[in-house]
Amino acid sequence: MAASKLIRVVDSHTGGEPTRVVIDAGAQVERALRGSMAEQREQLQTEQDWLRSACVNEPRGSDVMVGALLRPPTQPDCTAGVIFFNNVGYLGMCGHGTIGLISTLAWLGRIGPGQHRIETPVGVVTTRLHDDGGVSVRNVPAYRHSHRVTVMVPGRGEVTGDVAWGGNWFFLVDRVAERLDVAHADELVDFTWRIRQALVHAGITGAEGAEIDHIELHGAPLESGNDARNFVLCPGKAYDRSPCGTGTSAKLACLHADGRLAPGSIWRQESVTGSVFEGSIELLDGKVVPTVRGEAFITAESTLILDPDDPLRFGLVGT
Repeated sequence: MAASKLIRVVDSHTGGEPTRVVIDAGAQVERALRGSMAEQREQLQTEQDWLRSACVNEPRGSDVMVGALLRPPTQPDCTAGVIFFNNVGYLGMCGHGTIGLISTLAWLGRIGPGQHRIETPVGVVTTRLHDDGGVSVRNVPAYRHSHRVTVMVPGRGEVTGDVAWGGNWFFLVDRVAERLDVAHADELVDFTWRIRQALVHAGITGAEGAEIDHIELHGAPLESGNDARNFVLCPGKAYDRSPCGTGTSAKLACLHADGRLAPGSIWRQESVTGSVFEGSIELLDGKVVPTVRGEAFITAESTLILDPDDPLRFGLVGT
């Protein structure tokens, strides 16, 4: 009888958005991955994709779950490497997931307060674990690729937004009339999914033809002291419960391009669930470098069991 695969994980949530950090995927995955984080992401996708599906798809995961495979860093000044994935594929970077990763490493006793550099497939991000448990993520440079792009959305008419990079590609729509709250989540998912499909139909992309796989709506905040409220549709057609770290980074780049955010100023981004990230920017060699601060809470430390007799051991595909 074949032995079960065992996968050690730590779960957390950042502003309501879950992260599952895989701290031990087993010898098979360890032997398969070599090279930079970008190269390892490609190897994971083409040779070991069962790990992604088993960890984040039902029956062990959900559409909302983001996975983070912890890897040894390839650069000597980095604390760790990480590859992010979700129910349909792989992410270049994940802000809420990086906050969850740092909180997980602290929970495991592997790091203490201070600065920690994390190697991702799209570059190195610098994080800081604060004494109060909060985490700041100094992201990769963000920028606005296209300004005021109009797309015809079936059933909704013309929708205008910006295309921006914040570690993933976003189409950001400002000052929407829709009420951005969980009670209207189904309608918001439908609206944003229509926008994404319309962008594909119109051939609107990020740099070098990159697919725009995140749609971000912005409106007025519900709580005083916050600057805006957002709703973010992620690639797997699930919405982000947090304000979205890479989405907030993309928004900060657009705000700066519009002259609405100066370096060092704080932007308080409210999510559809009411959780808040604080964002700011600095300019480095003419590039906008965003920093996003939030907090994650550990919810579980467990071992996933992949029984060879279980027909769903690698997860339900497409759930």
